[in-house]
Amino acid sequence: MPSVVFEDAALLVLNKPSLVPGSAAETAEGLRHLLESVNKGAREAAAERLAAGGGGARDTRSLTVVHRPDPAASGLIVFAKTKHALDFLSGQFQSKSVEQLYHAVVVVRRAQSERSAARAGGGAGAGATSSRIEAAHWPRDPGGGVPAEFAIDWWIGREATDPERMRAFRRNGGQPALSEFRLLERFGRFAFLECRLRSNRRHQLRVHLAAAGLPILNDPVYGLPEEQLLLSDFKRDYKGGGRSGRDGQGKRGREPGERPMIEQVALHASSLTLRHPDTGEPLTLTAPLPKAFEIAQRNLRKFARSSRG
Repeated sequence: MPSVVFEDAALLVLNKPSLVPGSAAETAEGLRHLLESVNKGAREAAAERLAAGGGGARDTRSLTVVHRPDPAASGLIVFAKTKHALDFLSGQFQSKSVEQLYHAVVVVRRAQSERSAARAGGGAGAGATSSRIEAAHWPRDPGGGVPAEFAIDWWIGREATDPERMRAFRRNGGQPALSEFRLLERFGRFAFLECRLRSNRRHQLRVHLAAAGLPILNDPVYGLPEEQLLLSDFKRDYKGGGRSGRDGQGKRGREPGERPMIEQVALHASSLTLRHPDTGEPLTLTAPLPKAFEIAQRNLRKFARSSRG
């Protein structure tokens, strides 16, 4: 069940798990509809209160999703309880006046090796191929690392061969999109980023980062499935067995029984700032990072060489 971040007569704001969709249209097989979960939880809570002699719950059938956060991301999702709240809040998202802050863990691809592979006729890998953005255009500092701050304004449109997937265009394809990023920490081939949405395109952050050679960790659509964040790659004496290595085909291995430090899609909607529909006053809503993110950061700071933005 998602946890409640904020609730009053106009709004309900939840901190949802990763891969739980926000609307029926985005519901994949095997995933529960988020609003159905909210309604079920409300009915159960009301029944418990009535059994204890308390009052019932409000009618959750009036709840409407205000925006469309990426279903792969964990974090904040906003519901309106009244038509006035829905219209007022939807207008803010449409006018791009809502401040939306995400955090992500990404895999840092080496631009130089991608250029070499392309020249040799070997392609640029699954992530780069789907993005269609050449490595020469990836945001990198003079040393080939992730810049301390950078923006991506590549357009986003649907993939012609698969309308469920999106792709990035350097210009004149799909619709304009703008994302801003700040490097928080770098641990080898992984980096923690702060991400700000300046537009609201489908899968925007996932598509922009994949196209920039920085695919989000564990992204099943735009990411690199072979890349996992394993403690044994950083802690030399992990379980006494040394570092996990690579097999004869160059694929990463892991220690027996080892689980990745982060298993969800490593994208989290951390903060929203909007105007309240009843008071008109600014309201900032926050959802703490998932526990797995915090544990991974703590371990990496302890066992890996860190470079901070």
